[in-house]
Amino acid sequence: MAVSALAGLAIADGGSLLLPVSASAAAALAATGVLARRWGQARHTAQHAHQLAGALESETRACVIVGEGGREIYRNHSARRLLGPPEQPLAPLLERATGDDRAVAELERLVAAAIVGAVRRTEVALPAEGGGREWLAVEVRPAGKGALAWFAEDVSARRAIEETLRRENEWLADFVDFLPVGCYSADSDGFIRSVNHRLAEWLGRSPAELIGQNLLDVLGCVPDPEDERRELRLVGRGGEVFQALLAHSVFDDGGEIRTRSVVVRDMVPEHQWERALRAAERRFRWLFDDAPVGIALIELDGTVGTCNLAFQAMMGIDHDGIAGRQLTDYIAEDQRPLASEQLAKVLLGSLPGTHLEVRLKGRRDVIAQLFVSPTHEDGDISGLIVHFIDATEQRNLEIQFAQSQKMQAMGQLAGGVAHDFNNLLTAMIGFCDLLLQRHGPGDPSFADIMQIKQNANRAASLVRQLLAFSRRQALQPRLLNVTDALAELNNLLRRLLGETIELKMVHGRQLGLVRVDPGQFDQVIINLAVNARDAMPGGGTLTIRTGTVTVDEPVQRGPELMPAGDYVLIEVSDTGTGIPKENLSRIFEPFFSTKEVGAGTGLGLSTVYGIVRQTDGFVFVESELGQGASFSIYLPRIEAEPDVEARRPAVPPETAATDLTGTGTILLVEDEDAVRMFGTRALRNKGYRVIEARSGEQALDVLRGDDTIDVLVSDVVMPGMDGVTLARLVRMERPAIKVILISGYSEDVARNGIDPDAGIHFLPKPFSLKQLAGTVKQVMAED
Repeated sequence: MAVSALAGLAIADGGSLLLPVSASAAAALAATGVLARRWGQARHTAQHAHQLAGALESETRACVIVGEGGREIYRNHSARRLLGPPEQPLAPLLERATGDDRAVAELERLVAAAIVGAVRRTEVALPAEGGGREWLAVEVRPAGKGALAWFAEDVSARRAIEETLRRENEWLADFVDFLPVGCYSADSDGFIRSVNHRLAEWLGRSPAELIGQNLLDVLGCVPDPEDERRELRLVGRGGEVFQALLAHSVFDDGGEIRTRSVVVRDMVPEHQWERALRAAERRFRWLFDDAPVGIALIELDGTVGTCNLAFQAMMGIDHDGIAGRQLTDYIAEDQRPLASEQLAKVLLGSLPGTHLEVRLKGRRDVIAQLFVSPTHEDGDISGLIVHFIDATEQRNLEIQFAQSQKMQAMGQLAGGVAHDFNNLLTAMIGFCDLLLQRHGPGDPSFADIMQIKQNANRAASLVRQLLAFSRRQALQPRLLNVTDALAELNNLLRRLLGETIELKMVHGRQLGLVRVDPGQFDQVIINLAVNARDAMPGGGTLTIRTGTVTVDEPVQRGPELMPAGDYVLIEVSDTGTGIPKENLSRIFEPFFSTKEVGAGTGLGLSTVYGIVRQTDGFVFVESELGQGASFSIYLPRIEAEPDVEARRPAVPPETAATDLTGTGTILLVEDEDAVRMFGTRALRNKGYRVIEARSGEQALDVLRGDDTIDVLVSDVVMPGMDGVTLARLVRMERPAIKVILISGYSEDVARNGIDPDAGIHFLPKPFSLKQLAGTVKQVMAED
């Protein structure tokens, strides 16, 4: 949302300026002063609005600010994914909560609070896309006159940590309650403030009955705080008297003196009390070492005192290798200062605890969430207890998801740009053909027109590469033998590579077949070979190896999930300079290139990616700097006989017939004026009667009023009714009319589910005059 919308919330009128001058001059000066102050205030407010917009955009929570009448004032990046339109920001969440009455009720209370302008916050669990539940914290609060601010945040990780800590606290409470010794804490007046289950059981009462009782009534005495140990004679549940040993210490609990007291039953011999303590220690170690998260106890000097098995496994280092070293030594260097500062604040008591996300440097790099709390002895902070949650997989999944979303978005953008360019190129190529009919080879303008047409065709080649990346180019898949296809490319590849690069081909046996477009398969291998050649300026070896691979279970490689099945593997490896690690995730992006300016378009590898993915295959890359690169292409393996025409190029429409004239009535439907004008003139020059329509709705009106139409030529992507819908209606109402769909997208995308056998023909953009006229004549000649 524009920053001016935020600025508009804060602009206020200034005061007036009075000077002892004439009335007219005073009025002019006053008006000038007011305008100057208002301009200054507006500028000042706009600066604050820019700062506010920047702060909101960096806000980790999703944020939408809605003004009066449901007008959206601002929406940050996260809100575009989580929250709905300004009039119903919670609509996506309510939809996800369908069937969960509690979640729906909580969200509806937020809506009710928004209506009355109240502040409300809640946390709800909603179904996640990948299964399971996702916790969201949702909040609404007033944001000025008539405005509301909506916030949403994923708190699943925090809820998971809280649940883990809650379970640990329950384990600890259970541990204390059922120790083989009694435990209690009393205040300075001798009243019991807490007591464990074991001591209450010995005394024949419940813990609730003992809390609030005086020690004199329970133990028969009030132990002197100065005596750390003393013997007791206690009365049990059946009236039996038993000997016990009391050991205690005192501490300051926020200004109140309390005791930590342990009662050991039948402890006349000292070794029995020591044995009970050892049992408690063993139980604590069992709870500590078997905890599902990493735990480390930190001394006051910042060194690791001890750590559990989960933390040792996380770091890949045993206990002796960790104990005694500074905790911050294991934190990535760039994050160390902030982590040290936060840990020091907790040790000094200025923070009750803290939460950090850091990279840990052990035997392997780990992204970990740290939950830091202080430990106490005698009321003073004695160190830290740090819980470590391994978030590496979660962060990697987030990165992979973001990369997948980016590639999808770039594909959609590339496809849309290519579609629009194809419309422009159709008009350019078409009008060049019209000009060439009037300006032959002897005409002075002939060479200029040919230059325009040739460059338009070069542009069309670039557009085809964009469509390849977006997986929307027109393909003609055939059953192909990979070994034969590579053998035919052998001589061409050797010429491309030059004399300084050795080409090795290692063919596997019984590869089976793959279903690909032969020309596009050649393009993939050539692009990879050229890319390898440029990576070996001083010479080297390019190896192309084939084989078969059976994938038993789906394999996750980066953002791609390769399903189980049989594949033909084609590996293209070089001994070149390799690819830096930071570039590996970007090499398939269109226009990304590490070559110097002018040395490449940046479309070679993106074309490879698009062609392979459109063929239901996968392409992966492995590389280390200075060690060369290896591209692995997996294509689904098919057991069948190869197509006889697999390697034979299709005859283009412009050479299929020499006489392109004809008769009949053509209805041309195209929303792009230039394309429609060219098509109309081209077909009329060939003898056809042409009726124009700018939209699908206009075309239907023409069809219902004219019974002489023989062929419908319609664009696919149009405002309102699209060409596919129009074609379906024409096939139902006027089955005798032949249909040709034209589009800048591939045939399978353009058909949008129409059966290829439904009698509807397809002509991809950009097309020439001869291709258009030839397709129309070919369709007219069909029975």
